[in-house]
Amino acid sequence: MLVTFLSDYGYEDEFAGVCRAVIASLSPGAVLVDISHGIPPGDVRRGALALEAAAARSGPAVHLAVVDPGVGTNRRAVALRAGDSFLVGPDNGLLALAAERLGGVAEAVDVSATPLRLEPVAPTFHGRDLFAPVAAHLAAGRPLGAAGEAVDPGSAAGLELPRPRSEGDDLVAHVLYEDRFGNLVLDAAAGELGDAGSVAIAAGATEHRAARGRTFADGSGGLVVYDDSSGRLGVALDRGSAADELGVRRDDELRLRPG
Repeated sequence: MLVTFLSDYGYEDEFAGVCRAVIASLSPGAVLVDISHGIPPGDVRRGALALEAAAARSGPAVHLAVVDPGVGTNRRAVALRAGDSFLVGPDNGLLALAAERLGGVAEAVDVSATPLRLEPVAPTFHGRDLFAPVAAHLAAGRPLGAAGEAVDPGSAAGLELPRPRSEGDDLVAHVLYEDRFGNLVLDAAAGELGDAGSVAIAAGATEHRAARGRTFADGSGGLVVYDDSSGRLGVALDRGSAADELGVRRDDELRLRPG
């Protein structure tokens, strides 16, 4: 079975590689795909958004995700079943968006004291000692119940995102994140502005004009409002950074008016 792996471990240290080695040793037949290990340290929301995007297109899989600033504390460690897939990681909201995208949590187990763990368990490295072994065994076909104690599926931690709103003809949206190209992904759904030919974007006291397009090139060197691959509305600058052009960052508010 496919195992995807997402974390904030980075690429400089051995942490991600050690988790991969654990999975390979326990489930040699698993296909392991790294989604990213470049999530900003401790940024649960950015990890949750990336995991959601990956889970939406991966088919049946075990999704291992570790962005865990509370590692070693009393936060729960969980494995969830959602649709035909499993999600393994800390119960801090990291898994919430992906679980919802996959149809909601159908089953949940607490793996904090999983019998599948590696001993001794390091309080600061649950990715290696708890989560990777559970993901490996699920990928090998072991039942979810073997990984821990069943808990109420509705008790899994959720994640609050900002919400867009309409004010007259304006759509007021918020920046969820900027990608490495400087493109802005907003909390509004793709298609929200319909087929408007152009959009006025107010960022603070400054107003900018943008094309309403399908590709970055539709900006013709300027700003373009487009439907991002994540299923949300996006703002890009053709061959540049929309974040820098608009002077906005995460959670900042944009007012968009079609026409």
